[in-house]
Amino acid sequence: MYIILVYDCGEKRVGKMLKLCRQYLNWIQNSVFEGELSDAQLLELEFRCKEIMKREEDSIIIFSSRNQAWMQKKVIGKEKNDLDNFL
Repeated sequence: MYIILVYDCGEKRVGKMLKLCRQYLNWIQNSVFEGELSDAQLLELEFRCKEIMKREEDSIIIFSSRNQAWMQKKVIGKEKNDLDNFL
């Protein structure tokens, strides 16, 4: 499953959330990640995010699609993390 994850967390939790999301997805912009995950990986990531976040202050938005081909990506300006470096 293709995932785009966006988070907005309090300053004290941003570093932890960044580190966690980098374990599962590719960082593409401040607080924005994308990548392929299995259903089990997505559930695990959601569980771990909930452990870090404060629900009354923070938010996480997850966009999902069964196939990346159904989503078009257009970057205007400098892309923060060029994924073409992977073999």
